[in-house]
Amino acid sequence: MRFVDVDKEMWRIMGQKINPLGFRLGTTQSHDSLWFAQPINYSENLQEDKKIRDYIKNYIKINIRISSGVEGITGIKIKKRIDLIQVIISMGFPKLLIEGKPGRIEELQMNLQKKLNYVNRKLNIAITRIANPYGHRNILAEFIAGQLRNRVSFRKAMKKAIELTQQAGTKGTQLIPCYFSYDKY
Repeated sequence: MRFVDVDKEMWRIMGQKINPLGFRLGTTQSHDSLWFAQPINYSENLQEDKKIRDYIKNYIKINIRISSGVEGITGIKIKKRIDLIQVIISMGFPKLLIEGKPGRIEELQMNLQKKLNYVNRKLNIAITRIANPYGHRNILAEFIAGQLRNRVSFRKAMKKAIELTQQAGTKGTQLIPCYFSYDKY
């Protein structure tokens, strides 16, 4: 009979994984947050960034009704200075936030300032548009999830997603369906 230390055996099998973003930083991608903080205040600033990102995503999810279910947010970059916080929202479909009800960006800005109690700091929100929205992985994943929520067959949703990425001019697409049972969730 052989006894094996489970922890050592798992490390041997699994290997050590790192975040792929770490390889890309500085060469093809940049950081999502640009600010400097003393080590004492670092965790507070990190939590503040998380609150800003969550609030913006929830605001867009609640206030913008889209038939396809795609919100179109690909990234939120935050640049902080002593007296100014600049938030840059990258969207595939910025018309959804800009058009419709006028003043949505100003409303978002005012609500975010109230929520985070910025009295002496100014908050500036800018929106940038992505050229090929269906070529981005986040928008494509939201599209497929929206189709599945609308009870579309997963094969049709996958074929439509591949068609949209080809129209966007991507070199290749890899869609991996995963199967799981709903009784666990």
